[in-house]
Amino acid sequence: MSPEVDAVLARLLPYPEDGSRADGPVAVDATDRLLLDEAAALIREHPDDVVVVGDRFGALTLGALASGARQVRTQMDAVTAEAALTASSTRVSSLLWDAHAQTAASAPVPHEPAGPGFTQHDRLEPGLFAGARVVLLQLPGSLAELTEIAEHVARDADPAVTLFAGGRVKHMTHAMNDVLGASFAQVGASLARQKSRLLIAREPRSDVGPLTYPVTARLTDREILDAVTPPGVPGGTAPDGLTVVAHGAAFAGATLDHGTRFLLAQAHRWPDLSDAQVTPGTCTSDTSGAGPVVVDLGCGTGILATVLGLRYPQAHVVASDRSAAACASAGATLAANGVTARVVRDDAGASLPDASADLVLLNPPFHDRAALSTDAAHRMFATAGRVLRDGGELWTVFNTPLHYRRALERAVGPTEHVAQDPRFTVTRSVRKLLTDMSVTGG
Repeated sequence: MSPEVDAVLARLLPYPEDGSRADGPVAVDATDRLLLDEAAALIREHPDDVVVVGDRFGALTLGALASGARQVRTQMDAVTAEAALTASSTRVSSLLWDAHAQTAASAPVPHEPAGPGFTQHDRLEPGLFAGARVVLLQLPGSLAELTEIAEHVARDADPAVTLFAGGRVKHMTHAMNDVLGASFAQVGASLARQKSRLLIAREPRSDVGPLTYPVTARLTDREILDAVTPPGVPGGTAPDGLTVVAHGAAFAGATLDHGTRFLLAQAHRWPDLSDAQVTPGTCTSDTSGAGPVVVDLGCGTGILATVLGLRYPQAHVVASDRSAAACASAGATLAANGVTARVVRDDAGASLPDASADLVLLNPPFHDRAALSTDAAHRMFATAGRVLRDGGELWTVFNTPLHYRRALERAVGPTEHVAQDPRFTVTRSVRKLLTDMSVTGG
């Protein structure tokens, strides 16, 4: 690895953290370094045709620029990763400029350096990969996501493209080779280094069919049918199912995951919002006027948001997720079921207004890639406590061993245990705003 690349990588931090937490994330891992080393020669050969997918904190994008790329197109599913790249690029901008100035000065015909830069894309699309000769990819956790990425690269990139897909050896499977082999005629593996390895794919196949994703399914599970029925409405007049649309990176795909199923099974105990009124100016939806506001926080494919819209037809529905694939899936799911809602891509509902919601449903993630992490869940609890009105309710489903009840009471308010099965727990938290009288006991 060149000194210029090393200097850039050494300055990176796992934004928004500073890297000091012992069990926290690292800004640059062995897979990032192996990808940059293996692709360095091709990056220098094709400096305007480099694409990065799945960057976490900017190491691949900024490392590619330090390796000689002039412009990098990048796509990251998580909005938090986009923020990390922006912050990291500010930290190393002068180093990148110096690296490009040195490259320009040592060229066979010296010239003025062009400023290095990157373009962010919020979804997988032809414009992301058009003409690409080098694609760097941190291997995703699901084969579905890898399939969607590989199919786009094979269809939209230059026929001479090389895809470098890297991951930790312990998380790699032969099925990943098979997925890449369905879109590329040549798939090989690098030698392992520091417990990381690359899969290298070339020669996109010309005989592949249409894109696999997004996929669509019709769900008729009893829990869904009961939950979509508005309170007081006979079941026979309720929808006979729910259509779900899922991109490859969306959690659980076009299925009903166990946690969401268990939360839906408690819908008969959700609040009756027929008398709820929105305070002018506080609605979190683009729709103005009276009516309750309901939020699917961490919406995934939008199943809960769609159920909310069907169960509470007078409500303004908001679906929020940090994942671009989730938001695209949720928007398509809502549209397929005729539900009008606002879909927001942000970090743990950070953009939702204070004291604006009557009901929040939450099935929080408990993994960050392959690692167990509850950080996102605690940020979501804090968001729920902030956006709920006094007396508003948060309904949460979580893995029972995580014992979130006390955290929910601190972040939101009084929390009761509603239901539990061998794997999951459902709780109901009621937002109670402290006043001078409640603090003093008056």
